[in-house]
Parts: sequence; C-alpha cells; structure tokens
Amino acid sequence: MRLTALTTALALTLTGCSAGGGGAGDEGTQPSAGSGTSAPASSEAVPTPLTPADFADEAADIVDSFSDDELAGSLIIGTWSGTGPQTAVDMVEKDSLGGVIVMADNLSETPSAEEVTQLTTAIAGARTKGQPVSIAVDQEGGPVSRLSTAALPFPPLMAFGAADDGKLTTTATTVQAENLSDLGFTIDFAPDSDVTVGPKDVAINVRSAGGDAEDVAEVVARAVEGYDAGGVASSAKHFPGHGRLTVDSHEGLPVSEKSIDELEDSDLLPFQSAVDAGVPMVMMGHIGLPDAKTTPASLNPKAYTALREKLGFDGVVVTDALNMEAVTQSANGDAAVNALAAGADLALMPPDAAAAQDAVAAALGDGTLKRDDLVDKSRRVVAMQLATAATQQQDDPAASPADPEAVLTEVAEKSLTVLKGECEFAGTDAISIVGGSEKEKAALRKAAETAGLSVGSGGTTVSLSPGTSAEVAVGTAAPWTMRGTSAKSAVTAYDSNPYALGAVAEWLKGDLSATGQLPVEYEGSDEAPNCR
Repeated sequence: MRLTALTTALALTLTGCSAGGGGAGDEGTQPSAGSGTSAPASSEAVPTPLTPADFADEAADIVDSFSDDELAGSLIIGTWSGTGPQTAVDMVEKDSLGGVIVMADNLSETPSAEEVTQLTTAIAGARTKGQPVSIAVDQEGGPVSRLSTAALPFPPLMAFGAADDGKLTTTATTVQAENLSDLGFTIDFAPDSDVTVGPKDVAINVRSAGGDAEDVAEVVARAVEGYDAGGVASSAKHFPGHGRLTVDSHEGLPVSEKSIDELEDSDLLPFQSAVDAGVPMVMMGHIGLPDAKTTPASLNPKAYTALREKLGFDGVVVTDALNMEAVTQSANGDAAVNALAAGADLALMPPDAAAAQDAVAAALGDGTLKRDDLVDKSRRVVAMQLATAATQQQDDPAASPADPEAVLTEVAEKSLTVLKGECEFAGTDAISIVGGSEKEKAALRKAAETAGLSVGSGGTTVSLSPGTSAEVAVGTAAPWTMRGTSAKSAVTAYDSNPYALGAVAEWLKGDLSATGQLPVEYEGSDEAPNCR
C-alpha cells in the first residue's frame, strides 16, 4: 500500500547515493532540499501496531512443538557470505534458524530495490508455517546504511538530535520502517541509543543523537514509536552504553569505567525511554564492566539482570554480533551457548551458525542449557516475530503515509547546524568547491547546480575538508570533525546524502536559515551560534 510513494522517492534518490552512508556522488537526478518551505511531514491513519503480548498463546503453541534442534535454531540470527539467497535459505531450512541478517556484501555494489526484494522474498519463503523468519538489517542511516542504493538515504540519528523535533523524528522513522518493510525486512537494528562523549568516541559519534542523555532519550523514544508504526521491530543498542568508550568493539573489548548502577542517570536513560516506548528488542553490547573487565556484557549475566530488573524490560534481548573482535572467536558455537546461558534470547551472527545451532542443541541435551529457559526465550522471540508479521500484513485503505521526499527534506533543513559565523548566510549565486573527497565534491556540485548555483572556479570558495582553506566549510559527519577549519563560516549537515547537501545549497544561496542546534559539546563547540 506504500510502494507508490516510496518508489517515487527512490527513483529521485537512488542514483545519487553512496553505498556507505547514504551520501551522493553518482550520476542521477538530484532531489531538491526545498527553500525552507517544504511540505509538512505528516503521517495519518497508519495501522495500529500489534504487540508481542497479543501473540503469546500462539507463540507458545509453536515453540512447544519444537524439537531440540528447532528450539536451538530458533534462537540464532545467522549471517552468510556472498550474494544470492540460496545459502541463507539453506540455513533457515536445514538449521532451523530464527532468521538471518542481510549485510552489504550480500548485495551487489549498487543494488536496486527489486534485487533486495527478490532476496528477502526467497528467504521468507524458506519456512511457510510455524515460526516466521526474521529478516534483519543494520540500517541506522548515515554511515551505517547496509542497503546502499536500494533504500531511502536516511540520515544518522545525530541529525534528529540537531533538528530537535519529536514529531518529525517519529514521522521520519515511520517512513524508514515502511521502506524497509516494503523491501521485505522485519527487523532493523536501530535506533542507536548511546550517548556520545564527542571526539573520544571512536565507534558511535554521529550515530548517536547527541551528548545529553535526556535529549538522546527523547529522540530514541520517538524513533521507537516510528519504527513500531512502520511495521518493523526495532532494537535499542548498545546496552549499557557505548558512546563514552574509546575502543571500538569491532576491534577489541572496550571497558566502561562506570558500573551499570553508576550509569543510571546518564547512559541508561535512552534505554529506559526505549523500554517505556515499547521497544520490542534491546541489543546487549560487547562492553566490559568494572567488575568484569575481560567479559563483555553480552556474556555477563549481571548485565542481563540489570536490563530486566532495573529497566523492567520483558522483551527480546539480542547480542551484538558474535563475530566481532570483542568476543573470543571460535567456530565451535561456544559464544552462542555462553550468551544464551548469560541471559540473551537471540544470538546474533555467530561465526558459524550451523556450529552454533549444534552447540546449543548439545548444551540442551547435556543440561548445560535448561529446556524450560530456552522455551521461554523462544516464546519471546516468536511472539515478536508474529506481531511484526501481522502488523506488516495489515492493509488500511484509509492510510495516508507521509511523502518520503518531503520528510527527508524537512529533516535536512531543520538539522543543518552552523558551527561558525552567522545563522543566515549572506547568500551567493556562485561557488567553487576546493576541498574534500571527489565523491563528496561531485555530490555537492550536483546539489548546488540543482539549487540554481553556478559551480566553477569563481564565486564563494567552499571546502568539504577542515584542512583546506576556504570562505565556507561544510561538514558531512560529526560536527567536531570540522574543528580545525579556518573558514569564517562553517556548517554541518551530519551526512552527505542528497537531501542534506541540498539543504546546504539552499543555505549558501541565502534561502534557508540553518536552525539546527548543536547536539553535543566539545572543545571549540562554543563558537557555534544559537540559531533557534
């Protein structure tokens, strides 16, 4: 029921988006970011989301019929190498997996929506009764955008922190969830619920809504509501908080200097707001704690107990990817067993899904894992899957979804943040782009020309790099990356997608006042004016 609006928006943006963070640069039609008078982003009469509690009895009937192998597999989300669906289909059929996650390397370099839909349809058809197949994706927006040109170019969460508009956050994440649902996905591992500390945060940065825990909590709650309304199960991550850590858990085990109790009034606030908003899933991070510095929270029973008892969460707890370097790597499935024993309901991306299923089934057989405990876990997982499937199958002919292009334009305009200089640029009719990567320079050229600016060797000099001298500096990532610029005027769009750069072009013309608020403090951030 939503394909027409989404397909129209994708047709305008697909050829202008990069494979990584939704940035532009390839040939194609550039959408206009408007001139500060974009159409209102409203979404009306969306179907009422169904909750896992509505399917508790049906889930119990399904899980109670599982063999040991089926029970073990139902608690694993697998990953695979290569393109095409057959390996994933085999994993679901032969290993009884609860689902799979689609990563960028499962798709072509510039995938189409049709390619993705064919893939997800084949995987979903691998099991036609009983437990639905979860088809997950890690599509936060910005730098974490696995679907490249197949999906709408969604901004990172920090853009919503800058826009500071709760209704817009919900509308935009509803649009994103509807897009993912139409592509065949049932889970999006978003929103990132970490509170960033700024430049020392090496893993999260722009993925976070900001540096103030209460502000981040508000954005996260509104995002959860949007994903829920759009029919995709969301996951608040990375409990108990990755934004203050200086080691990337993809590369090693970061250790928090604060205990979970000490994080209660800071990093835990966004997770509590997600729980209060009804988030169906929370991702447990690979984060060491002061009393368990060598054990990631994903394998630490105390972390799961805190999430359940301190925050009152009764939904599905999923591990962060078990193939990350923060977890001791082995192909024997031990990590999945240890995660489930610690308190996880879903083991995400074990290095070898078949070995993980065998190991969990063996642990069930020898009593290391108790059947009653695994049954409870599987019932939670299946109830969530049934609720998501039923929500996606609802078809309300009166539904009037928001226009994706108008929504993404409004986000770009409201989030654009001045770092130095005046909120309203004096305006120019010509620019020369003198710094930045070739891809981003091409993207800004396209946005500027679409907005009616002349781009060449004259006019106002604009740099996309803080190290290149120019009159104006334009950031497309975390705001502190532009600290070194000598430009008199500096602005950040938080991303390089077509809508973000379109807003920059309108600001350069003098047609848009940048009203985004800086969502994080760092050395030098006091240069940013208050443009509200």
